[in-house]
Amino acid sequence: MEAASRNAGSRLHFFIVCEAFVKRRTSALFFPAMLFVAGCNGLNLSNSLPASGVGEDGTRTRTTTIPSSYVRACPDEGAGFVRCDVLDATGTPPSTPSGLGATDLEAAYNLPSASLGAGQIVAAVDAFDAPNAASDLASYDAQYGLPAAHFRKYNQIGQQKNYPKPNPGWTLEESLDIEMLSAGCPKCTIILVEANNASNRNVEAAVQEAYKLGATVVSNSYGGGGLNEAVYTHHGVTVLASSGDGGYGTQQPASFERVVSVGGTILTKGGGGRGWSEVAWPGSGSGCTNQPKPSWQTDAGCHHRTMNDVSAVATNVAVYESGWTEVAGTSISSPLVSSIFGLAGNSTTQDGGKTFWEPKHHKALYDITTGSNGTCTPSYLCTAGPGYDGPTGWGTPNGIGAF
Repeated sequence: MEAASRNAGSRLHFFIVCEAFVKRRTSALFFPAMLFVAGCNGLNLSNSLPASGVGEDGTRTRTTTIPSSYVRACPDEGAGFVRCDVLDATGTPPSTPSGLGATDLEAAYNLPSASLGAGQIVAAVDAFDAPNAASDLASYDAQYGLPAAHFRKYNQIGQQKNYPKPNPGWTLEESLDIEMLSAGCPKCTIILVEANNASNRNVEAAVQEAYKLGATVVSNSYGGGGLNEAVYTHHGVTVLASSGDGGYGTQQPASFERVVSVGGTILTKGGGGRGWSEVAWPGSGSGCTNQPKPSWQTDAGCHHRTMNDVSAVATNVAVYESGWTEVAGTSISSPLVSSIFGLAGNSTTQDGGKTFWEPKHHKALYDITTGSNGTCTPSYLCTAGPGYDGPTGWGTPNGIGAF
């Protein structure tokens, strides 16, 4: 049904309160309830759409501009709900991959993807159902010569049936998440746990189910406020989260003390001895949170937990979702970094983002020294520079040595 819909006509845009929501041609259903968005002011129909950052307390206080080549895939459903962080490319979907693929990502980050990861269980937690998740992942893997994935999909109570209803934006998020897990760690066992909807309560139930299913790495490519920190703190599991796509500012669960907060970069082929160059992605969330500061964080400009710990590419990446598209957002970087924890195979011994703050591991990270995601004081919280900074943390992966 989704494939038929993709071939039927052009991409449709629905402009809603403070958001543009894409009815992707891959989608079989569109839910009228998504037309209602809380916490916004007015209607904006410009090509550069305002991206309201979701504060930790559920308020919408920070604003940046999404490039006109992208649009938010998920609507803002208001307090008590999370929103996926993926941004979808506008325009006609390409017939072949457009953007960076699995082989690019493995080369850029010096990943031993072909040899490590077997037996590791890595999970993505999302909302709603992606009916074609398995076939989409198979198409992605085949395109880049990856082995057939060890993939399983569950609902939020651990059943491999009785899945929730589909949702167009979250379907794209789910395809992105599992494909980035496979791109970095094709030998890992990948599980997708689908919450009934995007409410805090249901998403948290799905996170807890991922633990029960044996995942030792759990990626969360969404953000909001009012989440329960205890749910995202689980002994023997490394939990990661996207920092958000609203520019400077913080969101949960990335802000929690024991969650690895993942920022974003713009990755470009060429430049330097590495053969790749990176700058901070302007949409990356970062900043001084209202959460307790971990004992291992050493920056002096924030007396609470500082976002971020680490970063990876957050734009110009190819994804297959019943056809090729190009995406952006820290929805890319969280599952990609999660896959590298799978390669390293020692996620059960980690303590949140502590590993990236240990000086002995800094040589195994590419230090990102240029770019910013806003203006702030002190400036390192929003501006990349030598050593630690908010948008990119301690840098991007150079192999698995920092994991």
